[in-house]
Amino acid sequence: QVQLVESGGGLVQAGGSLRLSCAASGRTFTSYNMGWFRQAPGKEREFVAAVSWSGSITYYSDSVKGRFTISRDNAKNTVYLQMNSLKPEDTAVYYCAAKTGAGSWSFPREYDYWGQGTQVTVSS
Repeated sequence: QVQLVESGGGLVQAGGSLRLSCAASGRTFTSYNMGWFRQAPGKEREFVAAVSWSGSITYYSDSVKGRFTISRDNAKNTVYLQMNSLKPEDTAVYYCAAKTGAGSWSFPREYDYWGQGTQVTVSS
């Protein structure tokens, strides 16, 4: 089992940047592929980005590709989401998640553990 705690959310103007962090504790961090998801009010949780256990493979949703970068530091048991050129439509609660299975990287149901979320608000 792993515990996940997100941080780094906040209020930023459109065009600005934020870096989210997700600190993991518990079972060996490199046992997990990691993902970021987000959920806006009244909408379903959607995939943002994912990174393999080694950090060598990354995936992004089309809506954030070229603006967001996911990375991980296995020595610090932390995964990051660097968000640049933020838009008002990026406003949501952002969740970190961990998966061990071989299923799809973009489906929330494939992830085994979730953090509590951190709010990102982008003003226009």
